[in-house]
Amino acid sequence: MASPDGSQSPPILLGDRVLHYETYTPLDPSLYVLSPGEGAFFKAATGIDDDAALKARILMVQEKAYKVAPYPFIYSLRFLRMGITQNTAYEDILKIGRERKDAIFLDIGCGFSVDSRKAAVDGFPACNIVASDLKQEFLELSHALFNTSKDTYPGHFVAGDVLDPAVLSVASPSRVVPPSPRPDLSALTSLNPLRGHCSVINASAFFHLFTEEKQLHVARALAGLLSSEPGSLICGTHHGAQEPTMSTDNILRGKFEIFRHSPKSWEAMWDGVFSMGKVKVEASLNKVEIMNQERQMLTWSVTRL
Repeated sequence: MASPDGSQSPPILLGDRVLHYETYTPLDPSLYVLSPGEGAFFKAATGIDDDAALKARILMVQEKAYKVAPYPFIYSLRFLRMGITQNTAYEDILKIGRERKDAIFLDIGCGFSVDSRKAAVDGFPACNIVASDLKQEFLELSHALFNTSKDTYPGHFVAGDVLDPAVLSVASPSRVVPPSPRPDLSALTSLNPLRGHCSVINASAFFHLFTEEKQLHVARALAGLLSSEPGSLICGTHHGAQEPTMSTDNILRGKFEIFRHSPKSWEAMWDGVFSMGKVKVEASLNKVEIMNQERQMLTWSVTRL
């Protein structure tokens, strides 16, 4: 199997499964589209005001990332969409960043950290943001995209597999303020020291990468990181359905099985994770066009009561 640069490459790890490509799909620059709001954000965040120069920067980062891992979100340029802003919890997130001292924001499955970079631009202190993804290279690519460095952007990055207990293990949700002090975010090599300390956890386009069983596992692991303080929340968006279902998607000439929760089954899962009455779960389905195909996306939040 040839990789995007023509060399041999192993199958691609995606969530808890392996994505096998028969052949790699060449990148399609015609998929590049920015809404006025997206354009304004990326111009402000990168310091690039010229439309052609901004497009060249984004497509350059896309090309480099596609060689690292030809994930669908890279091919489709979905990382430009700032999914967090479409969540009704977004204003609550920004309020936590303004009003809660040293509130920690975890951006899990962050890709190039676009969601958390947007939150930082909108006022959430970047020094309190931790972004995490499987690939260490995504940190460098995030800096390349936003024209920053570790010296100019104070956010933090932890590379690792969320199914590796050394990176993220399952723990019961915190009921009280954790006895351990707030960890030094600059020294993190694992997410486990964040247990009970995260005020916000964002999981955009993340959960659908896992089987139904592993989605529950990841939910339990993230619940253990969430602060017990009322208003602390986990939110995100991913593929959903009217009824829980397993289906096969054709993704870039490969096949990938996706388990899609319904709003009701998603709410029931989180009520089981935290115990009924401990959290408020909001979930709704929205139709979104992705690469000329209509998809149902589940947008949701889980808020501590």
